[in-house]
Amino acid sequence: MPVVAAALQDAAGKWLMHRRPPGSHHAGLWEFPGGKVENGENPPFALAREIAEETSIVLDPADLQPAGFAWQGAENGHPAIVIMLYTASHWRGEPKALEGGELAWFDAGEIHHLPKPPLDLALAQQLVG
Repeated sequence: MPVVAAALQDAAGKWLMHRRPPGSHHAGLWEFPGGKVENGENPPFALAREIAEETSIVLDPADLQPAGFAWQGAENGHPAIVIMLYTASHWRGEPKALEGGELAWFDAGEIHHLPKPPLDLALAQQLVG
């Protein structure tokens, strides 16, 4: 299952993270916001769509830069996943958690201490070392 995620960095150098809502897979853990790539969809366009749906932020797919990826094989009834991480430093709008959960800005050191799903651990390591 292809998935896209955004590493959005503000002018202060902090990164936007999303805390998964109660009742969801990985509830309470922090992740880079994003979602599934629909069949036939271009990943940067999928990411712009997902971010708009989840946060009300408007991204230009042309501004997204690949930053890394993480994958996991199928396990425990969940399909194999490949997450493609893109960076962006320009967008329109203020982020709001539209689909539950919580949004917050963190610096690189803080990101390392957040509880995250395994694939987001790998993405954070690639992004901020």
